[in-house]
Amino acid sequence: MKDQAYSLRRKMLLTDSKPAKTIAIVSGKGGVGKSNISTNLSILIGKENKKVLLFDMDIGMGNIHILLGSHHSYSIMDYIEEKELEINKIICENVHGISYISGGNGLKDIVEWKEKQMERFFEVMEYAIHHYDYILFDMGAGATKETLEFLLAMDEMIVVTTPEPTSITDAYSMMKYIYLRDEGKPFYLLCNRAEFRKEGLETITRLQETVRKFLQKEIVSLGVLPEDSTVRKAVINQMPIVVGYPASDMALSLRAMVHHLTGAAENPESKGSGFVNRIRNLFFGR
Repeated sequence: MKDQAYSLRRKMLLTDSKPAKTIAIVSGKGGVGKSNISTNLSILIGKENKKVLLFDMDIGMGNIHILLGSHHSYSIMDYIEEKELEINKIICENVHGISYISGGNGLKDIVEWKEKQMERFFEVMEYAIHHYDYILFDMGAGATKETLEFLLAMDEMIVVTTPEPTSITDAYSMMKYIYLRDEGKPFYLLCNRAEFRKEGLETITRLQETVRKFLQKEIVSLGVLPEDSTVRKAVINQMPIVVGYPASDMALSLRAMVHHLTGAAENPESKGSGFVNRIRNLFFGR
């Protein structure tokens, strides 16, 4: 077992050469519009001539395929459990210009996997890292021991909040939880469902000041997304808002945010991807 683990670790080190940028979209609580944001940001990044993979990691609550108006028969768990299944079978390609992978319920047991399951999982991560420019992970609300290592492995994180006091408190707790493990982890902060732009900006400023005061860390504002009735129409029609309603307030606001994520306003704390090397700590420790 030790020799096999060492061999796999060496494999990770040797293959992580030209990696994609990895971005996790997270929230302290559910119901803040995180999956909608993940889906539409992925499509907009894809429109910038980038090859994008969206990975649904909201275990048990995954709905990316619904928001995309798509259906795919296989998840990453199917690949992990079925040794004859090929990687390209679990990737649903060219859906509004992006690809996506469904997570599957078995991912919740990731820390208890056997080595063969780990190896299959790493095969998918290796393939994705070297075949895409960006990988966006739509994470479940909050951080658990099963997902913390994933979050620590990401290049960057987008923390989604709303102006509601409970959402603000939970967003801060989320950032603090991760900060205590990695002080240098870059965060973007996004306020969704703001009735007025001023309300959203005040929410972001309040969180930035709190993080600065108690954690001595600067958080980059990604911006504000307005409360927009068009979002409900898009979800009902299973059509991403940036595709079905490109002139809506939310679509226009999301488009402005994409420049931050694709390099026009590069986060100074981002140090480039080492995702595969970092994610191996989930299994092998530091």
